[in-house]
Amino acid sequence: MTGTTTDYEAIATAAGRELEEATAQEVLTWAADTFGKRFCVTSSMEDAVVAHLASSVFPGVDVVFLDTGYHFPETIGTRDAVAAVLPVNLITLKPLQTVAEQDAQYGPALHDRDPDLCCSLRKVEPLGRGLAGYDAWATGLRRDESPTRAGTPVVSWDPKRRKVKIAPIARWTQEDVDAYVNANGVLLNPLLWEGYTSVGCSPLSCTRKPAEGEDARAGRWSGSGKTECGIHL
Repeated sequence: MTGTTTDYEAIATAAGRELEEATAQEVLTWAADTFGKRFCVTSSMEDAVVAHLASSVFPGVDVVFLDTGYHFPETIGTRDAVAAVLPVNLITLKPLQTVAEQDAQYGPALHDRDPDLCCSLRKVEPLGRGLAGYDAWATGLRRDESPTRAGTPVVSWDPKRRKVKIAPIARWTQEDVDAYVNANGVLLNPLLWEGYTSVGCSPLSCTRKPAEGEDARAGRWSGSGKTECGIHL
């Protein structure tokens, strides 16, 4: 399908209403039918749930991964396993600068001193560049992950990137995720078995294990007041 920005914004608004109660597979089937190869899935490789769902209805779907240069080895391993076992086209995006080049320009450990800038350079900019060839993208956002994600629409208009944004498992709970993983043998990042509930970059200022009773994303940018990397703002 091809269309103007105005068309896609109207499509996203209508689909957000019409697909609110749809299953994740139905939402992804709609996305594949509507956008074809101009649709992709983004994955942080915390798990392969959305990649698995999308590949089941759209074999060969592009799965986009942001390699920030700061990932845990387990995250890179999960990416490689997804590429090896799922019928997807795995695309790795990288920042314009290596970590060493960024350190030379901004000083070391920018993630500790200015996490917003670090995320902008290593996540937001590369994703914007990588999504240039698509009209729609899917994410694994869920409403139960944190208060800041509680209002996540199943389908919406992304005004910053001027694309349709799809969150097929927005209405799922952690119990739904666990059930799907167990029923389908979905790949998980090994760090989830070690007590992490949200996996980002490896510096402690970016990702730590949450304490008992904290929400799933409490270990991200702990103590900084930051709750999102900027991709979903």
